[in-house]
Amino acid sequence: QVRLVESGGGLVQAGGSLRLSCGASGRTFSNSNMAWFRQAPGKEREFVAAIRRIGGSTYYADSVKGRFTISRDNAANTVYLQMNSLKPEDTAVYYCAAGPARVRLGVRTDEYVDWGQGTQVTVSS
Repeated sequence: QVRLVESGGGLVQAGGSLRLSCGASGRTFSNSNMAWFRQAPGKEREFVAAIRRIGGSTYYADSVKGRFTISRDNAANTVYLQMNSLKPEDTAVYYCAAGPARVRLGVRTDEYVDWGQGTQVTVSS
């Protein structure tokens, strides 16, 4: 099991930036693919971005492509989500997730095993 703790959420104006961090402990972080999901009120949890355990291959949802960047520091057991050009529709609770180190990066919630508690991101217009 990987224990995950997100931080970095907050309130920002449209067009602004935030960087989320997710610290991991427990099962070896570097053996896990990592992802960010988000959930807005009244909506299902949706995929945002994912990164493979080694090599840095990434995958993004179309809605954030070109604005968000996922990265990881295996030495620090941390994954990041840099969010630029934020829009009101990006408002949600953002969750960090860890899953098996498969070749294909997962985009479904059931492809990830361990989850953080979430951090709120609110973008005002």
